[in-house]
Amino acid sequence: MIVGVVNQKGGAGKTTIALNLAAALAELGRRVMLADADPQQTAQDWAAIRESPPTFQVIGMSKPVLHRDLPKLASNYDHIIIDCAPRNYEVARSAIGAADLVLIPVQPSGADFWASRETVKLVQEIYSFKETQKSVFLVSRRIGRTALGQGINDALAEFALPILKAGTTQRIIYAEALTEGTTVIESQPKGAAAAEIRAIATEIQGIMAA
Repeated sequence: MIVGVVNQKGGAGKTTIALNLAAALAELGRRVMLADADPQQTAQDWAAIRESPPTFQVIGMSKPVLHRDLPKLASNYDHIIIDCAPRNYEVARSAIGAADLVLIPVQPSGADFWASRETVKLVQEIYSFKETQKSVFLVSRRIGRTALGQGINDALAEFALPILKAGTTQRIIYAEALTEGTTVIESQPKGAAAAEIRAIATEIQGIMAA
């Protein structure tokens, strides 16, 4: 399964979700690779500052060749996660073309909602050539029980794409783990953030098995 974590807007939490999702899948004994498709190389920098190698492989692949090269690697892994660059049409299109499942993280804000239109348009373009592909929204960095956090689901209904029941909440542990070169699965395995990530992993595996 190749999962593309894609949103044309920066700051949607793509790298945080990609790294932690890879860790959650590796925790299940899966062979996992993360393809860092962002020229800023955040995932590769994260891997470089770790005290020990991650439980999954991290490679750099920031050129629009993902749709060509990643399927060739798929037989060596159970899961490939693509951390896609924001504001890069060609790389995003290539990532979507490679993916079996497109995960679109969206924060509960107007800017993220409006930016989602461009990403959904790309997904729809690729779907006409790859009808087996599935796409879902993931609400990230939700802030408790605020009206804004609750209203994003209603707003996203405009796009007629499913929304994961699981999602992430605004928690400092996500930023701390990223800065320290670890994941919430490792740093607080019994914490609320780790539970959120495991729920996302479980739900997307169910979607792909359906």
